[in-house]
Amino acid sequence: MSTDTLIADRIEIADLFARFALLLDEKRWEDADTVFTDDVTVHSPRGGELRGIDNVVSFMRKGDVEGQHAQHTTTDLLVDIDGDEAAVSANSLVYYYRDGQAPHFTGGLRLAGTVVRTPTGWRIREQRITPAWTRDT
Repeated sequence: MSTDTLIADRIEIADLFARFALLLDEKRWEDADTVFTDDVTVHSPRGGELRGIDNVVSFMRKGDVEGQHAQHTTTDLLVDIDGDEAAVSANSLVYYYRDGQAPHFTGGLRLAGTVVRTPTGWRIREQRITPAWTRDT
């Protein structure tokens, strides 16, 4: 694989993580197929093991709290590409707030998983979410 292809893939995977964070912030559940494969598996302390895009979307919808917003920031993205699959990991900082107010809850997460190249671009096939810390203010 050429260096140009590896660089382009890394940029597309970084964009995938940014699109995922924005999807969560904007609660655009109907666009989940732009970040997940149909057979995605998500492991999280709150949801346990969720298999399939419909189950993941259903869980995200249930977590919606009236009047509460979130801002997800992704940092320290690491990508190890092997053909049409890549092992990925990142840190995520999540700020929960209400309109015009400072965050009332923040948390640090570690994300790890697998992304795959599909005909429509890179998508998350598996993701493990591990909380690192929280702060309730």
